[in-house]
Amino acid sequence: MARQGILIVVSGFSGAGKGTIMKELIQRYEQYALSVSVTTRGKRAGETEGKDYFFRTREEFEQMIEEGALIEYACYVNNYYGTPRAYVEEQLLKGRDVILEIEIQGARKIKKQFPHAVLLFVTAKDAQVLKERLAKRGTETPEVIRQRLQRAVEESEGIEEYDYLVVNDELDVCVEQIHSIIESEHQRIRYHMELVQSMREELRSFSKGD
Repeated sequence: MARQGILIVVSGFSGAGKGTIMKELIQRYEQYALSVSVTTRGKRAGETEGKDYFFRTREEFEQMIEEGALIEYACYVNNYYGTPRAYVEEQLLKGRDVILEIEIQGARKIKKQFPHAVLLFVTAKDAQVLKERLAKRGTETPEVIRQRLQRAVEESEGIEEYDYLVVNDELDVCVEQIHSIIESEHQRIRYHMELVQSMREELRSFSKGD
């Protein structure tokens, strides 16, 4: 029986380490495909087009919205972020588990379109650590950091909508926890109905003396 791909949405506070976790998962396990988001924000030092993000102008992004080329999109700290539809659907059909690293607005939209998507929320062990991580980046102004913390307050109100909460205190532990969660999801009955139906038919046959 062919393995069915699962859609996994990973959200979390800015500074929680989502990007680092996702990159580590991809390196350790071949089953995962990390969807690359489209964004209108500027490219940070060390980021690569098509690897970290697809960088587009606001006009280009809005054209993608009109064409239905995005599964979801949202505006975060004055910039658009969105998920390309074609890549996600292609990878799921191949049986790979597709990870979307998106914020809560997008997660809600994904859950409506893909009811069986698994939603994980990543956080640091406390708010002080989040604040320190943002400051240590050295890539954002105090005002942007303030905006991100303000946004985190809003995001905290929606955590209950997620299926799992993962605390990123030790990277290795966090990565393995997420992998274990996803592997457990693959054991849900809905992904094994072909086997269930086959078993039922054989049992009925045996019970009749065949």
